[in-house]
Amino acid sequence: MRKPVLIGITGGTGSGKSTVANEIYNKFDEDCIAMIQQDSYYKDQSNVPIEDRSKKNYDHPDAFDNDLLIEHLNSLLNFKAVKKPIYNFELHNREKDFVNVDPREIIIVEGIMILQDPRLRELLDIKIYVDTDADVRIIRRILRDINERGRTVDSVINQYLNIVRPMHLQFVEPSKRYADIIIPEGGHNKVAIDMMVANIKHLLNKSE
Repeated sequence: MRKPVLIGITGGTGSGKSTVANEIYNKFDEDCIAMIQQDSYYKDQSNVPIEDRSKKNYDHPDAFDNDLLIEHLNSLLNFKAVKKPIYNFELHNREKDFVNVDPREIIIVEGIMILQDPRLRELLDIKIYVDTDADVRIIRRILRDINERGRTVDSVINQYLNIVRPMHLQFVEPSKRYADIIIPEGGHNKVAIDMMVANIKHLLNKSE
């Protein structure tokens, strides 16, 4: 049985990495591709008082449970199903439920710190960095956090200036040097996405 192709897609907050991941995902049949979001693997904080959870820095590598993420990716690469956590962004904690993810020929893992951890990089067959201008990214971040995560404009902007931007410059932007491919303008770059799909199909055929 051929080894699954593992694709890492990263970039700054609001870069369009999720759009790129979804565009690639939708080019294949559901029975041959799976998606893992690093956002699902924020550390469990059941032992932290709820009023203190919002004070945590969620844009630092230490916020993620990469040990569990790597364990799950290795399981999928060995054709074993995993129970992906569900993260509640309003309560800043994991839900009790989970999502079953079955092994597939293609596995996409997407998140801001995918290339920051050398253990993750070593697992990836293709490493993609989605590069988008900062002004576009902050607007997307504001809209997402207000509409999907119950945040206020002031809190999003304050967090961006004091935490998100410094963490991006310290951890996310430098990880771009590890990328095999840099895609400007995210999901709007249809040419780059079509090239990636062709490359993935080539890797699948090569491994047969």
